[in-house]
Amino acid sequence: MAKLYFRHGAMGSSKTANALMVEYNYYERGKRALLLKPKLDSRDGEKVIKSRMGLEKECRFVEELMEMSDEEIGAYDCVIVDEAQFCKKAEIECFVHVVDDLNIPVICYGLRTDFRREPFEGSIWLLAWADVIEELKTVCWCGQGASCNTRFNEKGEIIRDGEQICLGADDKYVALCRKHYKEGKLAP
Repeated sequence: MAKLYFRHGAMGSSKTANALMVEYNYYERGKRALLLKPKLDSRDGEKVIKSRMGLEKECRFVEELMEMSDEEIGAYDCVIVDEAQFCKKAEIECFVHVVDDLNIPVICYGLRTDFRREPFEGSIWLLAWADVIEELKTVCWCGQGASCNTRFNEKGEIIRDGEQICLGADDKYVALCRKHYKEGKLAP
């Protein structure tokens, strides 16, 4: 029986690298995995998923899945979604259809919350509907588990207000433990 997975973690927890490794594992076994990301994620160019450690692979957009027929989707053994927090409710519903009606596993990777510790739309519905929810771990500068995606400015000050979505990586965000997020401490 296929399942809907939500593998979430703070920034820097190797979500994208994990997604690319899972896709490769399917390939290595002669299986086909459909690799997707939302159009909104344009950091690495169109239709490319790239991890911080340099792994990269061509992909399609989540929005394209919504236009595919069940027969087209059925040609794949698995669907892997990176940056799933940016998905809309209707797209998560489509993932549920793929799992429940086509019996194809869907593995979603993304953030649970934003820099204000508020959930993203895609994350809300994945937390509500996923069959399996797993946290990918990373650590704060202090060595404790980090669960807070912390946005900072060019002066190294924590930003606590603003638009929910501001694409970036190490240049704008760092993962902190809850204590250091509350204290506003980016480093020792």
